Amino acid sequence: MKRLAMAAAVASVVLAAGCESLEAQGPRAVAQLEAAKGNPVWGSVSFIETGGGVLVRADVRGLRGSGEFGFHVHEKGDCSSADFMSAGGHFNPGGKPHGHHGKAERHAGDLENLRSDAEGNATYVFETKLLTVAPGPNSVVGRAVVIHANPDDYTSQPAGNSGPRIACGLIRAVDEGTGPLYPRLPR
Repeated sequence: MKRLAMAAAVASVVLAAGCESLEAQGPRAVAQLEAAKGNPVWGSVSFIETGGGVLVRADVRGLRGSGEFGFHVHEKGDCSSADFMSAGGHFNPGGKPHGHHGKAERHAGDLENLRSDAEGNATYVFETKLLTVAPGPNSVVGRAVVIHANPDDYTSQPAGNSGPRIACGLIRAVDEGTGPLYPRLPR
């Protein structure tokens, strides 16, 4: 029992240190998701610029049970239309074809699919070298993050055949001192 307690204490210190190092990194941005009509999806997505790229973290609730959902950064920071088509296509500053999140030849906004549990909750962490938070041609600030109804197949052009857009959030820069970047959602 003492070993278990010691392991838990060490793990909490390591986790806290890891969180502090994320907070000490570069520019950050966050998007609060809004759902398309008839979808109870809600949550937040954060973008943290690190020395090796951008860490994308999401905490999403209200997805339709266990499954995968297309998850992308879109070119326009506009979630005003009912179907979120106002967000435009996938963010693609390099003019690449749509592709797998692990390949260099892809849209900068092509991320790994979001995976939810049986209750429709998803916790997501993904790192990419194709995006920035700092100003520049690959910056996510002022763009939108979109969740689709179906998984991205990573091959169909131009967008992976991931279906209708069920949630959208405008990506906004986080000013220092405005509170937590990635708040925990209630369970």
